[in-house]
Amino acid sequence: MTNPAERLVDLLDLEQIEVNIFRGRSPQESLQRVFGGQVAGQALVAAGRTTERDRPVHSLHAYFLRPGRPGVPIVYQVERVRDGRSFTTRRVVAVQQGRTIFNLTVSFHKPEPGFTHQLPMRRAVPGPEELPTIAEELRGHLGELPEALERMARRQPFDIRYADRLRWTPDEIEGAEPRSAVWMRAVGPLGDDPLVHTCALTYASDMTLLDAVRIPIEPLWGRRGFDMASLDHAMWFHRPFRADEWFLYDQESPIAIGGRGLARGGIYDREGRLLVSVVQEGLFRPRDSSVTEP
Repeated sequence: MTNPAERLVDLLDLEQIEVNIFRGRSPQESLQRVFGGQVAGQALVAAGRTTERDRPVHSLHAYFLRPGRPGVPIVYQVERVRDGRSFTTRRVVAVQQGRTIFNLTVSFHKPEPGFTHQLPMRRAVPGPEELPTIAEELRGHLGELPEALERMARRQPFDIRYADRLRWTPDEIEGAEPRSAVWMRAVGPLGDDPLVHTCALTYASDMTLLDAVRIPIEPLWGRRGFDMASLDHAMWFHRPFRADEWFLYDQESPIAIGGRGLARGGIYDREGRLLVSVVQEGLFRPRDSSVTEP
């Protein structure tokens, strides 16, 4: 497979090895740990495979407990907590080499009528067609990309375009607010299964959210002064969507203190309708710290 979007769909296609047990691949990457969005997306697939398909996901709450090892399969054990008339609840435990690395609780809701309101988007931003890709931003600043970055850009399953000016030096971040907005969409078609789009967006939701915490501290690109790790992650799904169409991820960090930073985001379609709400807390440790795990 040469299309990164096809590779993402394949990554989310778990092997069922028992009634409530699934196994997911973990690609061998040059990373210290498995990407958290991958584990969350795969766990959500496992939960969805045990649920009636007429009940889309409406919320999930997850904890990242240990870093996963790239290249080692992950087993997802699903507990069928409740099957009600309107709501279905599942609990998923992700296990790798005998150790629990991730917990997920997810709720599904059968669609029903109700009242509607929504606060407007916080601000207007340029459209994605007016903005450069990350690779173009990096080439404009660095010239020719290092081979590792070029390879990463080619394998990226999402096209990401920053709506705010990227800051490249410590001087540029002075006075910067902890806010960031990016346009995103899968780099290719993801098919028509709504669960695949939900799981793909869950994958993407972990890619840039903690940027909002870092913006007042250090430039987003270059050598990081902190080791970062997602601690927990929550999402609420409000409207149907396609992850292979442009969506705006508006992100902010209301507080960072005690080695932890909180970030929240709203995901909007091009008409400004709120699709998904996200909240995440991350761990930020100076790189000279001797502690490597949460």
